[in-house]
Amino acid sequence: MSVRDSSGSGRAKTTSRASVSFGAFARKPVERNEASAAVGQASGIEPVDTLPDDAVEVGAIVDAYGLKGWVKVAAHASARQGGDALTSAKCWWLVKGREIKSAPVVVAKVHGDSVVAQLSGPGDRDQALAWRGWCVHVCRSDFPALGTDEFYWVDLIGLEVVNEAGIALGVVIDLIDNGAHSVLRIEYPSQDKDGQPVTGERLIPFVGVYVKTVDQAARRIVVDWEADY
Repeated sequence: MSVRDSSGSGRAKTTSRASVSFGAFARKPVERNEASAAVGQASGIEPVDTLPDDAVEVGAIVDAYGLKGWVKVAAHASARQGGDALTSAKCWWLVKGREIKSAPVVVAKVHGDSVVAQLSGPGDRDQALAWRGWCVHVCRSDFPALGTDEFYWVDLIGLEVVNEAGIALGVVIDLIDNGAHSVLRIEYPSQDKDGQPVTGERLIPFVGVYVKTVDQAARRIVVDWEADY
């Protein structure tokens, strides 16, 4: 299997095959600031009250690109390992502070280690520079389809992890890409030497030798891993 990091989105595979990774995303609730800035309002980019329920933060606008209003986005993972979530979505949701804007995408493509895009409406370099610092969200439903045994990181966050004996090992709070494969970062309740409650942590490689099943409907991952490892 593999986990895809969609900063563009976040894919992951749990297998001994090469894994691709996208980044762990957790959408933060954002409220609209009624005193929203005028930037983008005349260009097809419009203010909205809330993000879609399945919106996932996948990157941030870091600069203008060229002279015709294109923007440059730093994805939360390598553009080549998840930038397709940014390039496939027809609409981006831009967030800065309490402001939220819907931004139809004319064209977006991978460029080196980033993604560059032309958003809807007329624009020039100065208008593109005004978007620096805005975070980019896309709908989870717009993520590209995955292959067999591939998963987006965002879909694994929050899943319960148990071993084959049914012993609870904790909950996935994050994933780590170590270059060779993804690693599940799992937290569980524990106690210190004085008996005080603390949070323990386990790291389990997301590869087929350890990860046996991923049941997203049941929100559970079964692993070949002992509680005292």
